[in-house]
Amino acid sequence: MHAETDFDPDALGAAGSIFGLPFGPEDATLQIMPVPWQATTSFRRGTHAGPRAVLEASVQVDLFDVEYSDFWRAGICLIPEDPEIVAWDTEAEPLALGVMAAFTEPDGSPDDDALARVNELGRLLNEKVYEQTRQLLADGRIPAVLGGDHSVPFGAIQAVAERHPGMGILHIDAHADLRDAYEGFQWSHASIFHNVLHHIPGVARIVQVGIRDVGQAEVELQLGSHGRVVPFFDAEIGESLAEGSSWLSIVRRIVAALPEEVWISLDIDGLDPALCPGTGTPVPGGLSFRDLCVLLKEVSRNRRILGFDLNEVGPGDWDGIVGARVLYKLCGATLRAQK
Repeated sequence: MHAETDFDPDALGAAGSIFGLPFGPEDATLQIMPVPWQATTSFRRGTHAGPRAVLEASVQVDLFDVEYSDFWRAGICLIPEDPEIVAWDTEAEPLALGVMAAFTEPDGSPDDDALARVNELGRLLNEKVYEQTRQLLADGRIPAVLGGDHSVPFGAIQAVAERHPGMGILHIDAHADLRDAYEGFQWSHASIFHNVLHHIPGVARIVQVGIRDVGQAEVELQLGSHGRVVPFFDAEIGESLAEGSSWLSIVRRIVAALPEEVWISLDIDGLDPALCPGTGTPVPGGLSFRDLCVLLKEVSRNRRILGFDLNEVGPGDWDGIVGARVLYKLCGATLRAQK
């Protein structure tokens, strides 16, 4: 589909196109890769349906944005789902569930072959996302990832960091995701930033915002990272607000900690769970939608955004509605930051 000169941005968009926009891969500056994968999800399942829930709700988003105006004219599209990824997720899920069940049983022992196969499928997924991202970058496009569980953007981050060594990551999440091979899964959703730290040297710093469920080993890793991981815990943010600090002043501290070039990695459970009740591991607390908008706008004003990922959106209607609007704000911040 090509952009049409008679496209009406105030009309209801066409179903099947992200935000109802008239762009395809041949003319979209920002291209979003859906990755419907949830193999290692450790609590409630359903986030592999997140990309479709966001797509279906996105046609209700008004295109004019009071913060970023008509940024959509640069071109945004959602690439079709890759059937191979769908097949890998279908194969991996029952194997992963069996492995996780073994951890809950007294003296349980996971099936080593099943665990190895899930890890292999995770590796194949990373390679595919990496290659797709490399191609988008080679074509001069801005890449984005729409998951799926939070393991899925590893390959995209790897490809972007190769082109932009010294880049940073703004990580918005309820969890630190710094666990080492959680439940035996090397590419677990709970291990994404442990893997980034250990396998992607081009990432200079990870600034984590909204963290409120964290393990002791993860905190030790943060403290021992020599400044490579900078956490802004939800409890500390709340205390600063209670003492009279403005959210904007906290946001400016967050942005000041980021390198000049930034990838944004947003787990929807970084928000208040009233906004994302169907996500896999909701946690009380978190950012409001307005908090997020202020943060994204300040980043777009002061840093170059290289791309982003949005993950863990649940399959429900409300989750899709919120996810679509978060996605649109991410697109707006990213495209405005190019200027």
